[in-house]
Amino acid sequence: MSRNKTTWTEAFMASPGPRDLKGAALLCVKGFCMGGADIIPGVSGGTIAFITGIYGQLVDAIRSFDMTFARRLFSFDLTGALAEAHLRFLVCLLLGILTAVVSMARVMHYLLNNHPVEIWSLFFGLILASIYVVGREIKPFNAVNGMCIVLGALFSYWLVGIIPVTTPENTGFIFLCGAIAICAMILPGISGAFLLLMLGKYEYITGTLKAPFADGNLLILGTFVAGAAVGIVVFSRLLHYLLHRWHAATVAVLTGFMAGALRKVWPWKEVLESVVIRGKLHVLREQNILPHMDANLLVAASLVLAGAAAVLLLDRVSRKS
Repeated sequence: MSRNKTTWTEAFMASPGPRDLKGAALLCVKGFCMGGADIIPGVSGGTIAFITGIYGQLVDAIRSFDMTFARRLFSFDLTGALAEAHLRFLVCLLLGILTAVVSMARVMHYLLNNHPVEIWSLFFGLILASIYVVGREIKPFNAVNGMCIVLGALFSYWLVGIIPVTTPENTGFIFLCGAIAICAMILPGISGAFLLLMLGKYEYITGTLKAPFADGNLLILGTFVAGAAVGIVVFSRLLHYLLHRWHAATVAVLTGFMAGALRKVWPWKEVLESVVIRGKLHVLREQNILPHMDANLLVAASLVLAGAAAVLLLDRVSRKS
């Protein structure tokens, strides 16, 4: 059949993605797990994508919006453009991500404010097991790749320890924030939400989301989304090149990122400096401390093990699938 006679259904089914309802449901569940992780500053949805075996597919899906797609779109070959883009994969994944963001945001906000040690213990276990799962893919494991792990860990440890700063609110900087945040969301170990916090724009962006039609907010969100679109297109290509050209070294660096990020999710902290923004208390600087030897430590340790067990179980199910 010639391209101009291709139906919408044929074009949609021509792109990579789940072939049946079971596959679509499983991909939605993986997206849900990614969305749940992405709403926590310090926990990355990219980690979930990696351990569930869809990381490469995610990068390729983002890369599918390339010049070929653009040429067909602007020449009004809409079915051809649809066949080029990995929409079947992205639709199922984004459905799960958006469902998690909408349904879990308030729950996570409540848990982080009222049970911080417990929720951070759970995520500590999740990332700890993720280091094992991702690190297992470093083949061959040699001195060079070991050094890549160390360098990745040192960089991530330094990055998550940076104090959030006051930053400008002009269009250029908002565009840059969008580009940086979206890139971090596909990197295991470092979340876009935390980088927005570090850049001093977490409250600013979430504030515009609460009132998108207020004066000037649509322009702010449009600029942020434009930056995110440019960032993800450019960065996904770089990441794809690195994974194909130096796969073991790249995976080693990503494993190091997760190891260094454990500094951020360590459950026991002492606040050193804070500030009130819009009537809410926000931590500017804190330090990790050792836990008290009491019954709460047993609960936290149990949650660390539960988080690790959940990742290992998810990894086992994904491998069987």
